Amino acid sequence: MTRTPHHSNSPGSRPDENPQRNVAFKPGEADLPMDSTELRVRITTSGLAFVTLDRPQVHNAFDEAQIERLTMSFEALSANDTVRVVILRGSGRHFCAGADIGWMRRAAQASEAENLEDALRFSRMMRAVADCSKPVIAVVQGAAFGGGMGLACAADIVIAADNARFALTEAKFGILPAVIGPYVVNAIGRRHAMELALTCRALSAPQAQAIGLVQHIVASESLDAALLDVLRGLLRNGPAALREIKKLLGQLSPQPISDTTISLTARTIARVRATAEAREGFTAFVDKRDPGWVAEPMLDY
Repeated sequence: MTRTPHHSNSPGSRPDENPQRNVAFKPGEADLPMDSTELRVRITTSGLAFVTLDRPQVHNAFDEAQIERLTMSFEALSANDTVRVVILRGSGRHFCAGADIGWMRRAAQASEAENLEDALRFSRMMRAVADCSKPVIAVVQGAAFGGGMGLACAADIVIAADNARFALTEAKFGILPAVIGPYVVNAIGRRHAMELALTCRALSAPQAQAIGLVQHIVASESLDAALLDVLRGLLRNGPAALREIKKLLGQLSPQPISDTTISLTARTIARVRATAEAREGFTAFVDKRDPGWVAEPMLDY
């Protein structure tokens, strides 16, 4: 857990907040029916779900309540058939500074058992983002430190402003990036993750792109345009195909190809080829027309 130096304690969140469960989202609805002041979720008419961290007064650092909101939101969006893509953003100058100072203080005073429960809740949030059945795009400006960098690593695609900075600074506080560690290693590899965790060195956007953390870098004022370009590509692809890609590639890792992997990939493509979406895709290609799922992205959030 970490944060950007010199920000103030979070004034608005309480550790005993209990956001509503079984949240249902509908296209065009405003925000979460739980607490819309610190996490905003909106689904557009084109099936884009915008999840916006809205605690700019603490550089969008998260605490226990925000972790619960993010978890419930991503789990609900993953199960929502109207959602095709999820976009994770931060309001204000920074994407996410990691852990809120108040949360860090409480963790320092808690017992090991209490910290274990806390870490498992954090782990559930990270898994909800990484295992979301829809493509997740992180749009990053300013700082993405500690858990903020972890969120970027858990996303499938990262679009960064040219002023973005990424760092694992937990060791400065005498701790380590444990919960986010597997997602960091998956995103950038063990050696890069090791060096960044040991040194707490901050990466510029081009440096983050060089190690595979960031795919697109643009000027801050061009973030929406770059996002639209990526979304147009995603919305031309079969929604079920994108879910299958996430599910399959999420089970693979760089290693020798085993008989189990060969069987998994063969069974997956055999099953998907028989679906209605696959038939529509092939038919549309032969007919030289767009398949029925093609949509134009609209940032009407």
